[in-house]
Amino acid sequence: QLRAQNQVLKKGVVDEQANSTSLKEQLKMKDQSLRKLQQEMDSLTFRNQQLAKRVELLQDELTLSETKGKKSKKSGESSSQLSQEQKSVFNEDLQKKIEENERLHILFFEADEQHKRLEAELRSRLDVLETDAAQHQAVVDSLTRKYTDTIEKLQNDKAKLEIKSQTLEREAKDCRLRTEECQQQLKNLQAALGSRLEESLCIINEKVPFNDTRSNRYNALNVPVHNRRYQLKLRDLAGQALTFVQDLVTALLNFHTYTEQRVQIFPVDSATDTISPLNQKFSQYLHENASYVRPLEEGMLHLFESITEDTVTVLETAVKLKAFAEHLSSYLCFLRKILPYQLKSLEEECESSLCTAALRARNMELHRDMKKLTAVFEKLHVYISLLALPSTKSEGLLRTNYSFVFTNIATSLHGFHDILKDISKHYSQKATLEQEVPTATQKLITTNDCILSSVVALTNGVGKIASFFSNNLDHFSASLSYGPKGGTEFISPLSAECMLQYKKKAAAYMKSLKKPCSDSVPYEEALANRRVLLSSTESREGLAQQVQQSLEKIAKLEQEKEHWMLEAQLAKIKLEKENQKLKHSLSGNLAESMQEHSVLPNAAEQKEETIEKSQRETVKTTILLNIKISFFFFLLYQALDNESREDLIKNHYMARIAELTSHLQLADSKAVHFHAECRALAKRLALAEKSKELLTEELKLASQNISRLQDELMTTKRSYEDQLSMMSDHLCSMNETLTKQREEIDTLKMTSK
Repeated sequence: QLRAQNQVLKKGVVDEQANSTSLKEQLKMKDQSLRKLQQEMDSLTFRNQQLAKRVELLQDELTLSETKGKKSKKSGESSSQLSQEQKSVFNEDLQKKIEENERLHILFFEADEQHKRLEAELRSRLDVLETDAAQHQAVVDSLTRKYTDTIEKLQNDKAKLEIKSQTLEREAKDCRLRTEECQQQLKNLQAALGSRLEESLCIINEKVPFNDTRSNRYNALNVPVHNRRYQLKLRDLAGQALTFVQDLVTALLNFHTYTEQRVQIFPVDSATDTISPLNQKFSQYLHENASYVRPLEEGMLHLFESITEDTVTVLETAVKLKAFAEHLSSYLCFLRKILPYQLKSLEEECESSLCTAALRARNMELHRDMKKLTAVFEKLHVYISLLALPSTKSEGLLRTNYSFVFTNIATSLHGFHDILKDISKHYSQKATLEQEVPTATQKLITTNDCILSSVVALTNGVGKIASFFSNNLDHFSASLSYGPKGGTEFISPLSAECMLQYKKKAAAYMKSLKKPCSDSVPYEEALANRRVLLSSTESREGLAQQVQQSLEKIAKLEQEKEHWMLEAQLAKIKLEKENQKLKHSLSGNLAESMQEHSVLPNAAEQKEETIEKSQRETVKTTILLNIKISFFFFLLYQALDNESREDLIKNHYMARIAELTSHLQLADSKAVHFHAECRALAKRLALAEKSKELLTEELKLASQNISRLQDELMTTKRSYEDQLSMMSDHLCSMNETLTKQREEIDTLKMTSK
């Protein structure tokens, strides 16, 4: 806007400069003309002064001549001729002077008028220039105010932007610090999650034999997530559809029954005369309508009963829909069977003598409507049969075509409603025309009214069904097409049936798990059990320590036994050597003593052996006794507290597992939260950096614009000041010239006077 205003002001300044130059040239021309006029005026004034002096001289001479004439009357005659000649000369000269004076007065008057016109023009131009100067001054003042305001605004914006940039820089620093912290936390969490993922993958590879979701055949046997809300909504919708179908069935029964009565009455009454064989066959077929119409209600009722809260209702599991489609096909066969008879009956009515042209036209319209009605039922049968295919053949209908089939059913129902409206309209017109026939009986009129009411009921029922189906079209296409997790669809109806069996088993298992828990152990009893458990563990530890000590003692005793056995063998060897020495050295007397001595060591050896055996037996008995006692106490502890101990250990480990799983879930949730927060902070940091760059660019552009506007403002100010000074000087010079001209005019007036 400022640039546009600048350009406009520049154009205005250029125009004013051109106007000022043109005015200067005009002023120069006027000054030249004024100078010429002044010179002429000066010459005229000088000439006038000369003439005035001459006139005065002539007057003086005249007076002198008159005085001389009075004095010398005598010489009058002589001088009369001279005076007459002089008078004639003077008169001629005076006449010339008078004419010249008149011409000068005329020139003076013309010059005065021209000067007045020029003065008026110059004054008007002066007024215009003053107004223009005032307007330009106002524009300049407004622009200066505007530029000062814009400069102040830009300075304020600059200060705000600087403050904002500082705050953004601080926020960016904080965000960088937080992002670094979050990145560090993210790295730690990624490392922890990676280790946990490896552990879980190892566990899955070791514990899970195979993944059934990879194969569609196995995945189809998995029970999908049960959506109770969808099931309740479907059951509600099925109940509404059942009521609508019941109304439709009653309306169809009434329509076919009253049509049969009409065939018996019109065009020939069966009570007075025999009707045609065509109408007899038609009435016979119409009499069988209940056997074809009633199964529609029964099929819909069975379909409603199959949709319960516990089942999974999809097109693969909706087996009862096939029965409803079969009942609809039987009713369609019935309609195809009676259609030619109905058309021939209408043609027969047209051929009767009582049928007028208008009635014949109505009959032909009904003729066309009945064909359309049968065609609409054929369409509905085709689409409902397609919906029943997934429950019998898996490849009969693709899941991607479900919505297409549902939309076509909705359009067919709306077309069915339009055809029934046409039938009711044409039949009402036909009934009014038949009432005007003179041979129309009261029985025919009442039958027509009943048929018309049944057609109206049929129209209303079909309209309700069409609006109901179109309103719930999205729900049907969404709720009747969900399958197992990870899979696109059920593979076959057999797999869907197996899935339902598995669902029943899973529900029974969940019900068995929902049994009321046994009463918890009282606090005092739990404390007592804890004391018993602690005492039993202490006694067990004491027995283990005793067994360990006894084993150490046994090992030491074994070592001592081996030591003493070696020493005993050495003593025997020494004893044998001493005995051999004594045998060679002593005599026979000494032999007896030697025998006695030999008996003594044997006795000593026997004593030592008996002592060693007794020690061994005592050690063995003590060890066995200790083992038996510990084993007895262990068996007693196991017999007494086996069940309570197992329960306590089980509860302890279950509580520990629950605590660990809760910690694990909390860590997972924290990791997800930190990851989301880190991503959000990274996005915020990127957005902040982008906004910072944009703001810095805008700040640079704003500062450049401010400097440029300041320069332009200074230049415009200087140019306007120069122009105003020039205009003021020009106006001063014009005022001076005008004052001079006024003074000269005043002097000319004075001189002319």
